[in-house]
Amino acid sequence: MTLASSALALAVASPVFAEAWYPYPAQAIEPAFAADGKSVDVSYSPLEKAEKPWNICVSFPHMKDAYWLGVDYGVAEQAKDLGVKMNLVEAGGYTELNKQISQIEDCVAGGAQAVVIGAISFDGLNNLVSEIKKKNIPVIDVINGMSSPDLTAKSLVSFYTMGYETGAYLAKKHPAGSEEVKVGWFPGPAGAGWVEAANKGFLEAIKGSAVKALEPKYGDTGKEAQLKLVEDVLQAEPDVRYVAGTAVTAEAAQGLIRERGLKGKVDLLAFYMTPGVYEGIKRGFILAAPADSMVIQGRIAIDQAVRALEGKELVKHVGPKIFVVDPSNVESVPQTNILPPDGFKPVFSVN
Repeated sequence: MTLASSALALAVASPVFAEAWYPYPAQAIEPAFAADGKSVDVSYSPLEKAEKPWNICVSFPHMKDAYWLGVDYGVAEQAKDLGVKMNLVEAGGYTELNKQISQIEDCVAGGAQAVVIGAISFDGLNNLVSEIKKKNIPVIDVINGMSSPDLTAKSLVSFYTMGYETGAYLAKKHPAGSEEVKVGWFPGPAGAGWVEAANKGFLEAIKGSAVKALEPKYGDTGKEAQLKLVEDVLQAEPDVRYVAGTAVTAEAAQGLIRERGLKGKVDLLAFYMTPGVYEGIKRGFILAAPADSMVIQGRIAIDQAVRALEGKELVKHVGPKIFVVDPSNVESVPQTNILPPDGFKPVFSVN
């Protein structure tokens, strides 16, 4: 039975189907983990229940913004749905690679049977992943991406595609031959795998259009850091037409754009979705952002961990289908697939 057909069987058999998040439109990469793999449309459905209350450790770079809160909501809800234990650790920021490594080592020493990692660094956890694999503990790569060949599965979308979709949205508005527009570009912390990928996708999408990107401004995804970068660019480039970058960039810049009377003169875009970006689009302060359904990525990662532990059929490399949210569709998108519910507080353990 394929995942798609088992999804169909579940849909018919389950009376709570109206409540369920699945089957979810997704894309699998084949062959898995290949940089030049092809996207194949799939319909993703999780297991109904785990065979036993497995102990799963989840590691995040931080919990400083609503994006990771959304992933947390996904992993916590799926752990509850499947009936497994989940313990979550967060390192405190993208500069804390050593802390992330030692937190994961502690998790494994403490009896974790599977590990789900939102990685701080694309290459920096590879030795650790090899060590964990030797203990026959499945490792799932969620959201950010890692280059290790020893991973069990990946639940993520391509940030290249997220960046690309954002750039393509602008390129369509300002095709070749129309008047040149400048965009300030803020891809996030230098060296993080997701940042490099988004940067590449964005720049490739605007190639040949009338959109001219300024030199990328890298920085931590804290509000203060991003706000300072945006202020500097607005100071240096008064004729900038768009500010595009991380969700934190777009959220932080809203107040600045209002204060300076630039609404309508400088439009904001993010290359991924958060509650702040969603609200900003609804209220007309942010123009657009692609949604990567981070809640679903968290859910799939927990399901993959359980499937690996139980030797069940597994889609090794998969992520939700990406779509752009702007004023034309913001009212019709189901919110808890792409964002945590309003007022959601971090959940660090599910027992």
